[in-house]
Amino acid sequence: MSALLQVNDISRHFAPRLSLGEKIAASLGSQIETRALRAVDRVTLSIARGEVLGLVGESGCGKSTLGRMMAGILSPTAGEALLDGEPVMSAGSRPRKSTTRIQMVFQDPFASLDPRMKIGDAIGEGPIAHGLIAAREAAAYVGKWLDAVGLEAQFAARYPHQFSGGQRQRIAIARALAMQPEVLICDEPVASLDISIQAQIINLFLELRRELGLTMLFISHDLGVVRHLSDRVAIMYLGRIVETGRSENVYREPRHPYTRALLESVPRLVLEAGATVVFKAIQGELPSPLSPPPGCHFHQRCPDAQPRCRQEAPALEPVRDERTVACHFPIGIVRAAATN
Repeated sequence: MSALLQVNDISRHFAPRLSLGEKIAASLGSQIETRALRAVDRVTLSIARGEVLGLVGESGCGKSTLGRMMAGILSPTAGEALLDGEPVMSAGSRPRKSTTRIQMVFQDPFASLDPRMKIGDAIGEGPIAHGLIAAREAAAYVGKWLDAVGLEAQFAARYPHQFSGGQRQRIAIARALAMQPEVLICDEPVASLDISIQAQIINLFLELRRELGLTMLFISHDLGVVRHLSDRVAIMYLGRIVETGRSENVYREPRHPYTRALLESVPRLVLEAGATVVFKAIQGELPSPLSPPPGCHFHQRCPDAQPRCRQEAPALEPVRDERTVACHFPIGIVRAAATN
């Protein structure tokens, strides 16, 4: 399948804020050494039309920054994002008109909705501004999308504070869908919700995908949610993609040591007599993106690291079963080679 949305060699670096002492020293002519925070570091990724891609990684690995660049909200330091081959965002540019075809659902529905705006106005404002509907059609149009996310049309006259967290997230989803997007980027959309409400929102995403044929990027640190929703999964570590592949393949047989470590760190019930819970935490601390380690970013925490890993950054390359892996010694591939 051809890619609908893709990013090519995209990066985003942030300049660190200076402390008061550093600002005073700089004003007096002193040279202050600063290092850019590499939130996203030369990522290439694509999503096919109608596909759901799950983006997984620890907090602080750059998932949200990558999602915002793909949505055209944030400008990259280098590289470009393309929608149907047309630029959405490239280094130093502003969002193009085509980015209305990409909409985003954010993590916190309490922060993403204006508390002073009725939800009917919040949902209808964008479609009216972009000429998708006339102002006189707004009430019926808003009611249609409220119904699509499981809410009543009469709720349009209420304010965000009159709704629960789960209802607010449904409103945020309705607001995004009202723009008639081709691509929906969901940034941890269930992370702030109770477990029971999370299941309802996940089922809503599944229904909407089936009914509307949406293409989706689903960002989460919850491996179980991503496995349930996504066709393919991309694993991110310290600003880089380290593995991509079909969800069932990646979960069944991870090729990158970090993917394996993530899966092993998820608590799960065991039915055999004896232990009831298996849990293996990832060793070591996540390095600072201000000063990432040389070579493979994961080598300091990797039990399989070799001298080459400390010196040479691995490229994201294809391996077996429609997989790409950024590892000098992919799991299974190395063992298979050693037995021949």
